[in-house]
Amino acid sequence: MSKPKRGRSLWRLPSRSRGTCPVCSSTRIKLLYPRTKSDGTAVTVCKKCSKAEQSRVDSAVLI
Repeated sequence: MSKPKRGRSLWRLPSRSRGTCPVCSSTRIKLLYPRTKSDGTAVTVCKKCSKAEQSRVDSAVLI
């Protein structure tokens, strides 16, 4: 059987949750994983950077 609702929740997010990752600068990639910087600000990152070191997340530049 097909799964017609798979990924449907992404359609409600702005630009379908795609953008530029602030950690690795990959463009047009899904930003679904929340990470918190040391100063307490929340950043959404790509799947590759969801397991990145905290120092890389802290040095991320928000656009």
